[in-house]
Amino acid sequence: MIKVVIERNIAEGLGPHYEDAIKKTISGVVQAPGFISSESLKDIANANHRLVIINWANVQSWQMWEGSAQRRQLLEAIQPMLEGEEKITVLSH
Repeated sequence: MIKVVIERNIAEGLGPHYEDAIKKTISGVVQAPGFISSESLKDIANANHRLVIINWANVQSWQMWEGSAQRRQLLEAIQPMLEGEEKITVLSH
């Protein structure tokens, strides 16, 4: 199993729009081969700093999702709401 940590900084005032966009993709990611679980976290000190932690069966499953059309659509939808690029870290035990 691997963990993928996606770090994003949301532009001021766009948090609710970001959350709506993320909710629309949840059904797609949970059906992706190798998906195990995920959680979305908000920084207590800075509500615009967000982390998404996704557990995948293996790195190949993550790579398939990362390159999928569905994920590209998500990124197109949220990119205008972000301050800078998202940061992705892939971790293993």
